[in-house]
Amino acid sequence: MAARGRGNANVAVLLGVLLLCTLVAEAAVFNVGDRGGWSFNTNSWPAGKRFKAGDVLVFKYDATAHDVVAVSAAGYKACAKPAKGAKVYKSGADRVTLARGTNYFICSIPGHCQSGMKIAVTAA
Repeated sequence: MAARGRGNANVAVLLGVLLLCTLVAEAAVFNVGDRGGWSFNTNSWPAGKRFKAGDVLVFKYDATAHDVVAVSAAGYKACAKPAKGAKVYKSGADRVTLARGTNYFICSIPGHCQSGMKIAVTAA
């Protein structure tokens, strides 16, 4: 009888893992800026796209000329220097998982955000 109980527990664990894999597999991957990548005038790129929490944004750019910084709504609006402790990406091929709500990203190189190198992405 004890062996049967363990078998049922193993089946339950296996079903849980399969369910988790299914949920993760549903996450979409978006290349920011499409073929042009993360560059100037990217701010309109999210228009018409549907995002959900868990989706992944891929920022492709020249790491010697740009970066990606996760900022607050105020930092996005003002193109302000990122707050101390802000998440700064510098690889040139960054993958960022979206949180529920609006996610804000800018390039912190002087003048780049003001030239449209920023996006606001709302994830359901």
